[in-house]
Amino acid sequence: MNYSKYIFPTDRSGKLKDFKTDDTGSFNNPKDAEEKLEDGVKELSRIQDMLYAQDKFSLLIIFQAMDAAGKDSTIKHVMSGINPQGCIVTSFKAPSVEELDHAYLWRCMKATPAKGNIGIFNRSYYEEVLVTRVHPEILAGQRLPVDYSEITPDQSLWLQRYNDINNFEKYLVNNGTIVLKFFLNVSKEEQKKRFLKRIEDQGKNWKFSDRDVVERKFWKDYQVAYEQTFQHTSTALAPWYVIPADHKWFMQIAVCEIIIENLKSHGIEYPKLSAKQLENLEKGKQLLMNEE
Repeated sequence: MNYSKYIFPTDRSGKLKDFKTDDTGSFNNPKDAEEKLEDGVKELSRIQDMLYAQDKFSLLIIFQAMDAAGKDSTIKHVMSGINPQGCIVTSFKAPSVEELDHAYLWRCMKATPAKGNIGIFNRSYYEEVLVTRVHPEILAGQRLPVDYSEITPDQSLWLQRYNDINNFEKYLVNNGTIVLKFFLNVSKEEQKKRFLKRIEDQGKNWKFSDRDVVERKFWKDYQVAYEQTFQHTSTALAPWYVIPADHKWFMQIAVCEIIIENLKSHGIEYPKLSAKQLENLEKGKQLLMNEE
């Protein structure tokens, strides 16, 4: 399936409203998608093995979304076949005192994956142009050199941070990190259903917070913040994928296949051995065969 239609335009012309939340692509039912996902999980496991062996590229996957869009379940299902030795999931919550003593990208820089490895960010440095933009009072605790106490939506701070982020991602790509960014695009109506399910299901009560309902009041503000973030940070090197999230079964297969497509496009393969290495292999084989 061609997933290019889910890429947010890199020329700043895109509108978030143009992306459906309930699209299911070429899949007509959950069963077909689930069977395809099983194959995708196996393929992703095979490619991860080559990524690790090649030790040339790393993969950074970023998930951003409104609450209850399905970040955790997508990570759980799509990455279920991954070798945990080569994959680290980092969830970014409110910064610690130590993290506030550094620039906002610092804590994420430390968590970027080493060559041959996969790093997954469950939320990321993008919170600094999303949540912080919707709730600018957060800036007061960041001890910035400029007073942003009366910040406005068109404040240059956001443009500065978009520029910082683009430069940071360019730096990562230039040094062998494949950057994949997914926005799991859930509707307000579907979010409400999932919140109610969390309240009604004792096994999911722990996932619900009163704050979740409060944040729904800022839904339009978040949509504006996301749209402008994508307009400024969906680049040719690291575009944003806006994935329909009302149907989790489609969301998961879409994310899986996009990851596979991108890894394959970078020529991920087992390293080719030199003539000397092949000679040593043959010597090793003969030594083992001749053992008494």
